[in-house]
Amino acid sequence: MSDHAHTAAEQSNLPDLHIDRYEGWWIRISLIMVTVFAVAVAISSFAWGIQLPGYYQRIDPQTLNDPSSPFANPGLRELAPGKYEAYMTAQVWSFSPSELRIPAGSEVTFYVTARDVQHGFKIAETNINMMVLPGQISTLKATFKEPGTYNLLCHEYCGAGGPTIGHHTMYAQIIVEGEEATAAK
Repeated sequence: MSDHAHTAAEQSNLPDLHIDRYEGWWIRISLIMVTVFAVAVAISSFAWGIQLPGYYQRIDPQTLNDPSSPFANPGLRELAPGKYEAYMTAQVWSFSPSELRIPAGSEVTFYVTARDVQHGFKIAETNINMMVLPGQISTLKATFKEPGTYNLLCHEYCGAGGPTIGHHTMYAQIIVEGEEATAAK
């Protein structure tokens, strides 16, 4: 058997993928893109603090006003200097409370639920964005470093199957106060 025939026989044991040169390049480009996307997700998760909304616990929407419920009196609660919890409810066309005042540099853990239908919870100019569902308490943590007014918007059409006449009015404000405003209190 010649050397050429011998080499061809040995190679026949290897799988022959029959990949065109251009197809091979597209496969490589696709693998590089997937790697770049995975690195981008890792960087945004760890370096920029992007987080997924968490499921905290279940709650019966009919019991939100019970005295034992933290949502009976929604608002901001100070846990320690610079650490707060915000309990908020969403209901058709309003958030409760409609305004929160927070000192700059504070870390706030939001606990949000809905009284009636699915709502959105997006704080403009931040990475806070979650869905709010009846019967579920959603939670996210954020640090507000810059003083200013942050608008809280509902980004889900929450008309309960009917017209969304008042959806554009469903907003609240988070006012982050600088040191001078906090010292004046």
